[in-house]
Amino acid sequence: MHNRIDHFAIGADTLEQGVAAMEAKLGVTVPRGGKHDAMSTHNCVMQAGNESFFELIATDPDAPADPGRTRWFTLDDPATQERLAERPRALCWVVGTDDLDGVIATSPVDLGEVVLFTRGDRSWRLTVPKDGHLPMGGLLPAFIEWSPGPHPSTGQQDLGVTLDAVQLQYPDPDELIAILAALHVDHLAKVSPGTSALSFSLKTPNGLKVLD
Repeated sequence: MHNRIDHFAIGADTLEQGVAAMEAKLGVTVPRGGKHDAMSTHNCVMQAGNESFFELIATDPDAPADPGRTRWFTLDDPATQERLAERPRALCWVVGTDDLDGVIATSPVDLGEVVLFTRGDRSWRLTVPKDGHLPMGGLLPAFIEWSPGPHPSTGQQDLGVTLDAVQLQYPDPDELIAILAALHVDHLAKVSPGTSALSFSLKTPNGLKVLD
């Protein structure tokens, strides 16, 4: 099983809000990406080093208000919406794997159902809890398996922003590390004691920045 960081998601109230905030903090303008018709969301994306990418995601105001299922990354949760109205927030990290079925079969926690998405000639399978929640509030990653072909990041702009670390805080670090180890991703994040929190440390044209 080969697991690696695929991308990480920053949620925003609107993409315009998110782009402006990233310009101020990171010193770059994150380019528009695409739409997720099945979720009524859209995004902006850019490379983040090592064939991974940065995703800024928001509800798409031009898409149907009810996509027929709860949106991913807790975007339908009133508490998340209130937090995003204040500023963009770190919501989720996503691990790419070459054995998604194996991950699901051996996971000690419920990662949700596996949903197939397509865009153009590419497809991907992603773990998505039906109620839109994030396992352990986003401390545990979602898992993705892409169809054969180059990683999507290779077609995105490189604006000099790279992921330095996924940072996780949890009251019982040993417990969290054990779960991450069972998922074969404990090498992909830094865990420290504290109130449950997810953040991303990024190397940027404006220096080292943390998005939480």
